[in-house]
Amino acid sequence: MSRQSRITARRFAAEDRGAIAVEFGIVMPVMLLMLALTVESARMMWSYQSVISGVRDAGRYLARVTPADICVSGGSVAGLTTTLKNIVEQDISGNGLLPTSVTVNSVTPSFTCVAGTYRVSPAPIGRVSANITIQFPMGNVLKIFGNGISSVTTDVADSSRIFGQ
Repeated sequence: MSRQSRITARRFAAEDRGAIAVEFGIVMPVMLLMLALTVESARMMWSYQSVISGVRDAGRYLARVTPADICVSGGSVAGLTTTLKNIVEQDISGNGLLPTSVTVNSVTPSFTCVAGTYRVSPAPIGRVSANITIQFPMGNVLKIFGNGISSVTTDVADSSRIFGQ
């Protein structure tokens, strides 16, 4: 190696003007991943909480409109499926309550009769279960770092004592 090459190599090794750009290039993908995870986690929690609120309201409605003696007289709550789905998805004016990334796939009402030493025995318990899909708009960003998640499908349910009309 010539003397000029050694001097050039020493100058190059001692130079640190581009170090910040290199460090930024190394750290930036990790920071983007953290940002995407934070945004998607917040979006998922907000969406899930919105659905929980809608299912709770639908459960309360089911508890009020179902006859209190349904366990004795018999009957079904399947006819309320469309109404309960609308309660989960919309407000009283018909405006959508859920974020656009949430899709309600199905809403299933049911009831069970619980025997015991209650004022009314068997006591009817209404249950509303909703199957939802939450889409992640930034899921494609997560694919850069490995397996991305584009959506999550889950069930949300609420139960309440049927008091009747």
